Amino acid sequence: MVDATCTPADIQYPCDVSLLNEAREKTEAIIDILHESLKGKERKVRTYWIRARKEYLKVSKKRKKSEREIQKAIRKQLGYMKRNLAHINEIKAKTTFHVLNKKQYRDLLVCTEVYRQQQEMYDDKTHRIEDRIVSISQPHVRPIVRGKAGASVEFGAKMTISVVDGFTFIEKISWDNYNEGIDPIEQIENYRKRFGYYPESVHGDKIYQTRKNRQFCKEYAIRISGPQLGRPPKEKEEKRDKKRQRQQDEKDRIPVEGKFGNAKRRYGMSRIMAKGKDASETTIAVIILIMNLEKLCVRFLFVHKQLQRGIKVFFVFRNQVNDYGERKTA
Repeated sequence: MVDATCTPADIQYPCDVSLLNEAREKTEAIIDILHESLKGKERKVRTYWIRARKEYLKVSKKRKKSEREIQKAIRKQLGYMKRNLAHINEIKAKTTFHVLNKKQYRDLLVCTEVYRQQQEMYDDKTHRIEDRIVSISQPHVRPIVRGKAGASVEFGAKMTISVVDGFTFIEKISWDNYNEGIDPIEQIENYRKRFGYYPESVHGDKIYQTRKNRQFCKEYAIRISGPQLGRPPKEKEEKRDKKRQRQQDEKDRIPVEGKFGNAKRRYGMSRIMAKGKDASETTIAVIILIMNLEKLCVRFLFVHKQLQRGIKVFFVFRNQVNDYGERKTA
């Protein structure tokens, strides 16, 4: 059973105005740090941070914002960002960036890229761009369009899992959106490497039922869920059997959806609190590991209870046999 989901990261819902305001504040802090080495030698440049803050709050505090107001606020914040980055380049010629620590230098690079992306989207009058940054603290996070009823767009890592006999395996984790429909062939090969043979059937939703995947499964005699291509059979009994098999395949796919619900509701995968890219992926992997360990413990306890019950029955039966033998001897 295979399926994909998004693991949302712990970030503020991205808004172009708030993202630019945060970038502006960080560049202002960097200007203050760089000016410390020139203190007493040169006058500090003006950043107009009080005016910029007021203009940002003027828009952000409104419950309903028109498109014209948002575009005007973006234009103003872009102007302040352009001024700050120009000041940083001027100060760079007089001092070095060694006074900045690793995090501050990283924030400067991220803020520069945010300004470039926002300026390009503003000029082109669009809201889409490649590798769009939605969080300065987590620049690796990308918007994942899911088309769900609750949230059409989610922000986090996209993950594909497979479920075999109740145990979950991570097949792929990516911070960029991808089409999971092209992955089943690789996942089937991973199944063969793990267990030494191909699966009897593969259960997934419609996105996995492509012609290429069907052809691969047909070559290795693997049944793939979903309606078969071509004309339906004329025999009513055969048509009824295939429909019954298709319905059963859909029922068998339910546990993979339950794994997502269990991981997000019980184990905290609905909001990954780790900030770094590697830390977030490790958190996801640990959650899956704990789910598998819990499944293993449940099976161990079941076997343990069955053994206890069997031992109890054995001793009861042995006592009855002994009592019967003693009565027969007497």
